[in-house]
Amino acid sequence: MDKAERQARQAVIDTCLQMNALGINQGTSGNVSCRYGDGLLITPSGVAYDALTPEIIVAMDLDGGYAGDWLPSSEWRMHLDLYRARSDAGAVVHTHSVYATALSCLRKDVPAFHYMIGVTGGASLRCSDYATFGTQALSDAMLTALRDRTACLLGNHGMIGFGPTLAKALWLAVEVETLCKQYHIACQAGAPAVLDDAEMEVVLARFKTYGKQASELGEGDTPAVEAPVRRDR
Repeated sequence: MDKAERQARQAVIDTCLQMNALGINQGTSGNVSCRYGDGLLITPSGVAYDALTPEIIVAMDLDGGYAGDWLPSSEWRMHLDLYRARSDAGAVVHTHSVYATALSCLRKDVPAFHYMIGVTGGASLRCSDYATFGTQALSDAMLTALRDRTACLLGNHGMIGFGPTLAKALWLAVEVETLCKQYHIACQAGAPAVLDDAEMEVVLARFKTYGKQASELGEGDTPAVEAPVRRDR
């Protein structure tokens, strides 16, 4: 194992530890992976996160094979199929966070009650159909719910999301849990007002350039920020 691979494996472990520290996962219920070389690195099955070492993070190829003495996570199919289907997936985070899991048990999409629902890539946070954990049926249901999205709820299960990096995938998982908590609380007081599709189109266009500076915008891009007047020139 060279230095770069060891660092990538440690980054997977660090992400797992952050998930638990942030309160979006419990025990060994979630799993994390990142794209590496021609395959992926994924957490092993049933090992407590504080017992993980770089040596027991599992290397898999995109044909579904693995190397080493440790079995990959029981949800390896979801990770593998995401990397096969989405070239923009550099890392995947799956959690059983409390509010996302609670809402997934209703098997209903979360509508655009807040503009931040757009971080999932569309005007709703979809919930997939239910399928037994660790099965191809679950992975297929996930891919359907993730069409044109970067995160979804998994029916009676939890949530899954991906990003270009482990940091971005973890950030998205936290955002999804926050949105689910906010939606749950809002529903206790009544039926939340839902933003219409026209407004969400505006939001999604602005999200595409969020975090970019003015010099980075391309022709036709919608600025995420309505900038104030610059005074130093």
